Order: sequence, then C-alpha cells, then structure tokens
Amino acid sequence: MRPLFIVISAPSGAGKTTLCDMLLQHYPEMCYSVSCTTREPRGDEVDGEDYHFLSVEDFKRLIGEGRFLEHANVHDNYYGTLKDPIYQALRENQCVLLDIDVAGAGQVRDYVEALPEGDPVRVGFLDIFINPPSMEDLEARLQSRATDTPEVIGKRMGNARREMAQAQLYMHQIVNDDLDTAFRRLCDIINVNAQFI
Repeated sequence: MRPLFIVISAPSGAGKTTLCDMLLQHYPEMCYSVSCTTREPRGDEVDGEDYHFLSVEDFKRLIGEGRFLEHANVHDNYYGTLKDPIYQALRENQCVLLDIDVAGAGQVRDYVEALPEGDPVRVGFLDIFINPPSMEDLEARLQSRATDTPEVIGKRMGNARREMAQAQLYMHQIVNDDLDTAFRRLCDIINVNAQFI
C-alpha cells in the first residue's frame, strides 16, 4: 500500500465534512490532519483534536521557522497545517486526510510541486474537489441547515462560485448528488491511487 496525502476541498454545504468522516471510519489506516489556529476554542472543541490552539506569537514563530505546509490569516486569526505530523504519519504508512479550502489547497499544491521526486508528500499527494449537483441544490442545502442568515447564505454562495471555478485544478472531481454514490467514487479514487487493489 502506498500511503497517501489526501487533500479534499469543497464549497460549504457540498457534504465534504460528512464524506471525510465516512472516510476516517472506513479506513483505519487513515488519520485526520489537525490544523493549527490562533482563534479561541468554541463550545466543546478540544485542543489537539479539533485544532491545535496556538498563541499569535507561537504561530508567527512557526511561520518564521518554515514549519507550515500552508497558512493563512482569515478574519484576523491565523490557520495553518504543520509539515511534521504529515511526514511522520506517511513514514508510519498511514494515509493523511486534509480538509482545506481552495486557497490552502493551492498553497499545498505549490509546495508539493517544488519537492524532489522521491519525497513522501509528493509521492502520496492526491487532491479531490467535491462539487454539489448544482448551485440551486447547494443553496437549498444551506437553507435547510437553518443556521445562517440570508446574508450569510448569499456570501457562501458567492464563495462557492469562486471555489468551483478552481475545481479543474484538482486531480479528481466528484459530484455529491447522492451521498453513498459519492462515497463509493471517493473510495474508488483512493483505492486506485493507494494500490489497495
């Protein structure tokens, strides 16, 4: 088996979180990449499970040391993915799953392209974009959540259009028109690339 570094992106409401949760349950040899952030924990979030919660000073120090695979400042908070845990998991023959937006995925892609041929992150890199069946379906999903105001939904729809315009940059695209079918497509892509079969 080839350990994979799997990057998955999707517009909000396309079902990415559900599909990622299903993958982690289906593949015991897969681990989730926990991102770092400088924002405060929300609700019952646990440090080290939901995020690695860091001070701004510590985050900036790690940036200066070149420790991040990608990072960004979003709404005055830093977010980023550390390199070391990904390399360690791949060395231990684990697949790594990273759920990230298109901007972060672009940074990861640039990083991977600059790596030498035999680098484990480059060898195992696989990126997948999850599309909704249509913009109308996506808007209906966001409305059915009943968690966002019409203004927030409008903003998410605008973001979705911009994100979907970059879907062709990914190695694979899946349309989540039916959850079970989309999950099977996702598993097929992973199985072929990991050479399970």
